[in-house]
Amino acid sequence: MRIVVLAGGVGGARMADGFARAVLPEDLTVIVNTGDDFEWHGLLVCPDLDTVMYTLAGIANPETGWGIQGDTWGALEMLGRYGGETWFRIGDRDLATHVYRTFLLRQGLRLSEVTARLCRALGVRAAIWPMSDEPVRTIVETEEGPLPFQEYFVRRGCQPRVRSFRWEGLEGARLSPEARAALEGADLVVIAPSNPYVSIGPILALPGVRELLQDRTVVAVSPIIGGQALKGPAAKMMAELGEAPSALGVARCYRSFLDGFVLDRADAALAPAVEAMGIRPLVTDIVILDPSARARLAEEILRWVAS
Repeated sequence: MRIVVLAGGVGGARMADGFARAVLPEDLTVIVNTGDDFEWHGLLVCPDLDTVMYTLAGIANPETGWGIQGDTWGALEMLGRYGGETWFRIGDRDLATHVYRTFLLRQGLRLSEVTARLCRALGVRAAIWPMSDEPVRTIVETEEGPLPFQEYFVRRGCQPRVRSFRWEGLEGARLSPEARAALEGADLVVIAPSNPYVSIGPILALPGVRELLQDRTVVAVSPIIGGQALKGPAAKMMAELGEAPSALGVARCYRSFLDGFVLDRADAALAPAVEAMGIRPLVTDIVILDPSARARLAEEILRWVAS
């Protein structure tokens, strides 16, 4: 079975890791959100790509879910001495990723080609592709005005109330060729327990993606348990956009192309409402903080789909 995982953030990385432990590397492709990407002191930083890559390489910081385990902060401290902005925390080894990525892009390589080279160097065997080689940037429209995503998420700590989202560069962007080929050949597409607005939303906004999903078996894993996000501001965003924070609200976001929806036992009472939308529910434990839990959930999803 050829599996594609649509992912962003720590939840997406952990779900991708679960499938990487459950299937052969050649059967897994992870398509990653790049709406979070931004330039930091002249370097292109791709937070979601790097979180997925570090997690599958086994070097991610287990306490935060992002960054590299055991990283140091000497470069950031020195940057602060010079008066540079340090609100976005990048460790020394993490910094090497952004330096080398930017160098290769300036040599004319596509972001997909650069990502493949970085993954090979870290021993990642599953395919990880950016959603697009063209820049797409998430802008959060807030009560205080528009904010680039990292300004909203990191610098402002998700504090301003959200009104809507838009994506700069979307009109000139398309699925990367590798991502399109993976979706066209997929037997199963899994939408990871990622933020439906800012992690999965940019992928779905690319031209042709929703149409491709209409012809595939698509299963989504809820990022919301008992009205709370597993990680990040998804529940806060849902509430501020007028949607009751719940697994059911997430299912509604994807209902036009969704075949199955995985929700936690804490939300078992919502399963009939999911089924009433024509979506098959799976109720199980979806907390996947450790590697064994990730593999268990991936294997359970595969058995469920096969049945």
